[in-house]
Amino acid sequence: MKKILVETSARHIHLSEEALEALFGKGATLTKKKDLSQPGQFACEEKVELVGPKSSMKVSVLGPVRPATQVEISLTDARTLGVSAAVRESGDIAGTAGITLKGPAGEYVMTEGVIAAKRHIHLTPENAAEFGVSDKQIVKVKLDTARPLIFDDVVVRVSPKFAPAMHIDTDESNAACAFGEVEGEIIL
Repeated sequence: MKKILVETSARHIHLSEEALEALFGKGATLTKKKDLSQPGQFACEEKVELVGPKSSMKVSVLGPVRPATQVEISLTDARTLGVSAAVRESGDIAGTAGITLKGPAGEYVMTEGVIAAKRHIHLTPENAAEFGVSDKQIVKVKLDTARPLIFDDVVVRVSPKFAPAMHIDTDESNAACAFGEVEGEIIL
């Protein structure tokens, strides 16, 4: 049985240097609040307001700074904001919706970059070999929770920079009652 830690990824934003300075002022840097499970990734003290046509909401900033600004929200969040969120892998933002961001020093208008992250598994090459999977392979993952279900169309992402974990958004987590420490079984 191939078990993987399942983590819920709540709404958040990754900022480019340009967006960071527009929102928090020239020369601004991110303030680490806590490390995340993926090596080098961290939650920041900074928060940004997403301003959509129907409403707005605050989201946490994750560091470090990235080449492109990317908002990751659930489909429920997208409906609440009144924006479209394409289901995409992180980094695949071409042709996606944009949104206005508000920070303490100003606004930043994104022309693209709003996504609902495709459910995925992070693995090192060694972990991938142990699980018998490869980069970009699509698998299923079974969660045995109070509301058991099988997630289909889960993309495997392999890099020596990763730590083994599956990431789902809050809508998916709620549907599966995936609260607390949860493991899933990879089904090939």
